[in-house]
Parts: sequence; structure tokens; C-alpha cells
Amino acid sequence: MNILKLVTRNITHRKGRFIFTLLGITIGMASFVALMSLGGSLQNEVKKQADTMGANLIVTPKNWCAYDQISILTGEQLPESIPVEDVETISNIDGITAVPYLTQKTAIQSSPVSVTGILPDEMKQFQGWKIDEGNYFDSAVERAVVLGSSIADQFNLRVNDTVTIRGTQFPVKGILQETGSNDDVSMFLPLVVTQEIYEVKDFVSFIAVKVDDVKKTESYIAAILDVANVAVATDTQLLESVLTILGSVNLTLRLIAGVALIAAAFGIVNTMMTAVYERRREIGILRAIGSKSSTIFKIFILESGLYGFLGGLIGVALGFIASVIAAPLISQNEFTAFIKSPETTVNIDVTIVIMSILFSIVISIVSGLYPAWKAAKLTPVEAINYE
Repeated sequence: MNILKLVTRNITHRKGRFIFTLLGITIGMASFVALMSLGGSLQNEVKKQADTMGANLIVTPKNWCAYDQISILTGEQLPESIPVEDVETISNIDGITAVPYLTQKTAIQSSPVSVTGILPDEMKQFQGWKIDEGNYFDSAVERAVVLGSSIADQFNLRVNDTVTIRGTQFPVKGILQETGSNDDVSMFLPLVVTQEIYEVKDFVSFIAVKVDDVKKTESYIAAILDVANVAVATDTQLLESVLTILGSVNLTLRLIAGVALIAAAFGIVNTMMTAVYERRREIGILRAIGSKSSTIFKIFILESGLYGFLGGLIGVALGFIASVIAAPLISQNEFTAFIKSPETTVNIDVTIVIMSILFSIVISIVSGLYPAWKAAKLTPVEAINYE
């Protein structure tokens, strides 16, 4: 007796039942894989943005929470709360380089765009920017904009074009080379010009600090706290804070996907129990010709396991496709704006693929244990006499 052939024939005998049961486990696994891959991509993007920022310390207002810290990495608009005097005082501390950020918003063609006020010379040196087209700012008060590469491409903007910010037109002075960070999706103005047009007077949103000697980080933090009424976080602390929040969200989403898998598992139980009752005579014949209870048990376990294998295989493929489609939509949410980076991709992780398929098989086999046990308990006489 060819068990594999028998198993394949049994589960495909009723095509409608086979398709709907398979769809249950497929959709459950697709949801699970999509959320896992998106969560992994978001975490990788957070780490990349933290690395490309180039800062060892982040100076923020004292009342900021972890959600405000997320916006530092996403380039979202932040309240202006640190006086420029504090920037100057911190910059005067030996052994550190401090650059202020004033983050605001505008719109181009009805699409939101980040505007960042900077000290041109200090920021260029801090970030190591290079110009792809045009020129960089000539002075710290020049009324012009420099664009990130993705903003220029998205809105088809070139050097000498104009953009309107709060009713004022600014010429495009230059376009930066691609950085792979949120700088690519931002517009940059000199700090004093940004403060003027957004009417925030002498304030900035936060300060990025690079230290000369990372071994003296704690002493630098103490020095900053001594001269300014601010909070200071290391790049590691900032990253851990953001990843903790993101991890909690990912866990919640995976639990939601788990509900779909549980529903799919009950679908397999129902299908296999129905199969046991419908095939009692067949089971009786198999027992009468010498098949052992263990063989009957194995047949039903293989059937449920095959559902899991096929559902997992299709679900993994659909899950990765769904994550690629969903990524741009999710990026429109401020909390998950990390994904908006032009370099962000949803990578196919071989570990996720293998573990997801194995997980699907295990769930299906566990779901089939009780039906398989019921089938194996049937005696030849009881099964053959079933009407």
C-alpha cells in the first residue's frame, strides 16, 4: 500500500473542502509571515537610521518621551523646545561637536515633506554630505533650499526650480547625493531662515552630538547637564528605547496573527473529524486486510501535516508579497515612518521561511492528533458495520 498516494487522494477527494481548509491555514500563515517580515524590516530600518545619523549623544528637552525620540529617527516634525543659547553653550564644551536640528513640515503637490533647519557648514561636515547637482549653501542666512535625492526625484525638482514653504518661494540651490537615510526625503534650509518662516524665534528641536573620545561619554553627558536644563541620551539608549516600543507593537500584531492560525487549526480539526466519520468503512477495510492502528494513525497525521506543508508554503509566499505591498502604505503612518527610507526593502529571510513552514506543519499535525487517534481506535468490525 502506497501511503503517500493514499493520503494525497484522500485530502483532494473533496476539492471544495480541501481548498477551504487549505485557505484557512494559508491565510493564517500569510498574516503571520507578513507581520514578522515587516516587523523585522522596521527594526532594521531603525538601526540603519540610528547609524546614519552619526551622533553619539542626543540632547532633547527634559519632558520628551520615547515616542518623541522615535520622531528623531523618522525625521518627523518635533516641538521647538531648546533655546539657541543652550546650543552655543553645549558647543563650547571641549571634546564635542554639537549640531542643532529644527524639524518642521510643509507640502509639495499636496504631499507632506519634512523641512529641517540646519547650520549649513556644521551639518555638512557632521554628516559628510556631498552635492550631486548644483551647489551647497554659501552662507548661514541664504534663502534657498537643498534637497535630499529622493525628494528631488519624487517631485521632479531640479536646480533653479522653486518650492513654496509657508507662502514663500525658495530656489533649489542643490541636490544631495543619496545617503540611504532620512536625509534623502528631507528639504534643508539654514536654521535662521527656518526659524523666521515658522516663527519659532530662537529655538531648535534637538541637538545631535558627536564626541571625540567615546570612552569619556559619561563625563561629556555630565558636562552637558551641568550647563543646560536638558535631557541627554546615548545613541544606544535611543535605539533601545525605540526598539522596545517597536517590539511591543510587533508582539501585539503577531498575537493577532496567532488568532488567525488558531482559527485555521480548528478548521483542520473539523475537516479531519469529518473525514474520520465519512471514511469509517474504508478504515475498516484497511484494518481487515492487516493494517495496524499505528498505520491508520499515521495516514491521518500525514494528511493533516500535508495541509500544514502546503498551507505554509503558499502562506509564506503570499506573506512576503503582502509585506512588500503593505510597506508603502504603512510608511504613511508616522509611527512606522522608518519604512519610508528609499533604501528600505522587505528582505526574504531564509530563517523565517523555514521556521514558518515548520510552524505551519507542527500546528497542523497537532490539530490532527485527536482525529487520527479517533480513527486508529476504530475496530475492523465497528468500522465495516458503520452505515
